[in-house]
Amino acid sequence: MTAIGISLAVSVVLMAVKFYAFDLTRSSAVLSDALESIINVAAAAFAVVSIWMAAQPPDADHPYGHGKIEYFSAGFEGALIIFAAIGIFKTGISHLLMPKPIANLQAGLTILIAAAAINLLLGIGLVRVGKKLASLTLIADGRHVLTDVYTSAGVVVGLLLVHLTGWLWLDGGIACLVGVNILLTGARLVRQSFSALMDASDPHLLDEISRLLEKHRQGVWIDIHQLRAWRSGNFVHIDLHLVLPRDYLLDDAHAQAKSLEKLLIDHFEGNAGVLVHMDPCGMVVSDKKAVACWENCSERTAAKQGIAATVDHFVKLGGNK
Repeated sequence: MTAIGISLAVSVVLMAVKFYAFDLTRSSAVLSDALESIINVAAAAFAVVSIWMAAQPPDADHPYGHGKIEYFSAGFEGALIIFAAIGIFKTGISHLLMPKPIANLQAGLTILIAAAAINLLLGIGLVRVGKKLASLTLIADGRHVLTDVYTSAGVVVGLLLVHLTGWLWLDGGIACLVGVNILLTGARLVRQSFSALMDASDPHLLDEISRLLEKHRQGVWIDIHQLRAWRSGNFVHIDLHLVLPRDYLLDDAHAQAKSLEKLLIDHFEGNAGVLVHMDPCGMVVSDKKAVACWENCSERTAAKQGIAATVDHFVKLGGNK
C-alpha cells in the first residue's frame, strides 16, 4: 500500500506540473503528455483500492480470496491508456495539419525533463516492488509510469527539433507518435489482464514449481503428474497428483502429502494453497498410461523374483540337455 500511495501522490503533483507546462507552451505534444498524466492518477487511485481489496482474507463469499481484483485493475488501466491515446491522436492530428507556434519553449522543456526524471525513479521502484510481491497491479502501474517517461522523452526530443528546425508541424507529429506508443502499452496491459482472469497457463510458474519438486524429491515419490498452478494476486494456487507405493499405509501417504504441501507453501512464503491427490503406483491415469512402479514395492519385488526363478529354471533345463 505504501508504494501505490506514493505513486498516487506523485502522479497528482506531476499532472498539475505538466498542465502548467502546457499552459506555458500551448504545445500539442506537451498536452499529450499531460493527458496521459490524468490516466496515471486515475489508474493509481484504482490500484490503491484493488490492492487493499486483494489484501483482504478469504471469506464465505470469496473462499479463494480477492486477489483477482488486481487483474481487473490492470485491465482498467490498459483501457484508460487506450482512451488517452485516442485523445492524443485527435489533438496531434489537428496540430499536424494546422501547426501553431510554441511559446516559452525553454521553460516547458525544463519542467518536462524534471518530471521525466521523477517518473523514471518512481516507475523503476514500482516494478521492482511489484515483482517482489508478485503484484500485477504494481507492475502494471510501474510500467505505465515508465511509459510516461518515454512519452516525456519523446516530447522533449520533438520540441528540441521544433526549436532547431522551426518546423512547427513536428509538434503534432510527435504527439501522434506518442499516441502510438501508449496505445501499444494499453493493449498489452489489457491482454495480460484478460489472460490472468481466464487462468491462462503460466509456464514460468510451472517451471519454478517443477524445479523445486525435482530438487527436493523423496525416494517414495514415484511420480507427480497433472500439475496445475495459477496466480490470484500474490497468492498461488497449486494442485497435483502424487504417486506413492501401492502398499503404503494411509498414515504414511498422508504424511508424504503434508510434507509436499509444506515444501510448496514455504517456498512461496505462505502465499500458496496446495491440494495433493494421491495415486497408488500402477494405477491407470487419465492419459491412459500406467505410471512406473516403486523399486521397493513388494509386488514388484515378488514379480521380479518370480521371473528370475522362471528364467533360472529354463536355464537349468537347457543345461541338462
